[in-house]
Parts: sequence; C-alpha cells; structure tokens
Amino acid sequence: MGHACCARALRRYPGCGTFNAVIPFFFFLFGICIGSFLNVCISRIPEGLSIVSPGSRCPRCLKPIKPYDNVPILGWLWLRGKCRNCRLPISPMYPIIEFLTGAMLVLTYHTFGLTLATFKFLIFGCLLIVLIVTDLRVRILPDAINWPGFGVGLAFSVKVPPPDGIAAALFQRSDLLQPPAAVLGLIDALLGAALGSLLLWVAAYAYKLVRKREGMGMGDVKMMTMVGAFLGVRGAFLTILLGTLLGSILGLTLVAALYAFGWKKKIAERAHRRGLGEVSALRCTIASQYQLPLGTFLGIAAFLVVFAVPWIFPRILG
Repeated sequence: MGHACCARALRRYPGCGTFNAVIPFFFFLFGICIGSFLNVCISRIPEGLSIVSPGSRCPRCLKPIKPYDNVPILGWLWLRGKCRNCRLPISPMYPIIEFLTGAMLVLTYHTFGLTLATFKFLIFGCLLIVLIVTDLRVRILPDAINWPGFGVGLAFSVKVPPPDGIAAALFQRSDLLQPPAAVLGLIDALLGAALGSLLLWVAAYAYKLVRKREGMGMGDVKMMTMVGAFLGVRGAFLTILLGTLLGSILGLTLVAALYAFGWKKKIAERAHRRGLGEVSALRCTIASQYQLPLGTFLGIAAFLVVFAVPWIFPRILG
C-alpha cells in the first residue's frame, strides 16, 4: 500500500524522486568534509595540539598541504597516499574515516529524516568516531571529547529525550506532580549518564580487586557518562552489554590467533631456558596479556544501539 502511494506521488510530482536522491548525496558530501575535520581531531587532540592552527601540513617536511590536495578522499587518491613534497606515506586512515563519516551521515538521515533527532545523532556519531579511532590508535579517550559531549547530550535531551521514559514512569508511581517534558528528558539523560558510568566504574574496581592490576582506565567511565546522556538508561546498559560482548569475542579470537601464529614465541623460549615454565604455557600467558581498547568496542556498540537495535528487536519479537 505504501509503495503504491509513493509511486502515485512520483507520477504526480516527478521531481520528488530526484529531490529524495539528492539529499543523501549532499549529506554524504557534507559528511566527508566533516570526516576531514575529525581526522584533525584524532591526530591532534591526544597530543594536546590545537585543532584550529596551524593548517594541515606534512609531519616530516612541514610543508602546508595545498587546498587541492586536501580534498576529502580524492586528495589521498590522486597523491597515491604520499606527500607531494617529500613522498612520506599518508595513512589510509584519513580517507577511510572521511568515507565512514559520510556514510554515517547518510545512515542518520535515512533513519531519522530531516529532524532535530538527526542533528543530535550526527553530533553523537562524530564524537563516537573520534573516540573509537583515538582509543584504537593510542589507547586514549580524551576529556576534550567526553565532557563537551556529555554537555551536548544533556542539552539535546531537553528537546530530543532518550526514548526510555523512565523519569515519567518514576513520577507516575510516586504520586508526585509530573514536571514538564523537557525536565523529564533531562532527568532521563542524567539517569543514563549515572548508570553507564557507575556500571563501568564498579566493573573496573572489581577487576582491580580480583586481578590486582588496572583493567580499564577512567576514560571508559567518562565515555559512558557521555553515551548515557545521549541514549538514556536502556541505551547505556545495552551499549555496555554489546561492547563487552564484542570485546570478549574478538579478544578470545585474537588471543587464539596470536598463540597459533607464534606471537612472542622467542621470548617464551628464552623464558623456558631460564626455567620459568613450559613454552606453551608461557606463550598462552603472553598472548592473554594483549589488551584491546574497550572504548573502541563501546563506541561500536553505541552505534549498534542507535541504528541496529531499533531495527532488529521488532523483527525478533515478531
């Protein structure tokens, strides 16, 4: 029925289909430009450098990058991934992030349309991309992203609240006068931030008690404060659940692969010659010490909560 209505609308207004195709295209173009800026944030924020000045330049020869060489994706392609002056290889991370950011903007528009929710989750997605890649590269989740992101999440909750509705339910059960919707949205965001950060903090503290060493940094806790402000209680819980599940699966797979391919085998053999244990046991211990960045998996899980979970759950529940 819906497809028939769309077909009739397209016959009546033939320009409508072209317009609907042009909007995602412009979202993608805007997205790859945003992705270029995210690359600057990923490269400079962990180093404590300004993201405004100086302009983009080669880290080896320090020559400023020409505007025509700095075109997102295309610039890397026609330079063949090398600096025009000194031929220093340019990481493929740059065009990949630009492309993924453009795709994220298109997906957000496809999911939420031209609404304020689109603007909210575009900002959220950009913050997540910076955190995911930064944690993967240098094992840092910068406060310069987490705390401003937390503030932005609270600000948006006034107009686009998390979908939980927990605050409204609590006021209904307590027989208290229910506050305006904007206040309820803010409370939902604060509850999500509190739950997300508290769950990770408790997990980190318990890990330290049991293993006698740090299992995760406070950056993960701060990141979940931001995620909870955007997604609420249920979204924060699902993010932690999916993030730890993904991290555990990939972690066990990676440990098995490192062991199978003889990672650090020579170190284990030297330790064996010194009487520290069997080679196989030492290799397994060394492989199990490899640490994956939890923040990266939490960021991926947050994307799944926003875009995949609302699509999958209704189909699972029939």
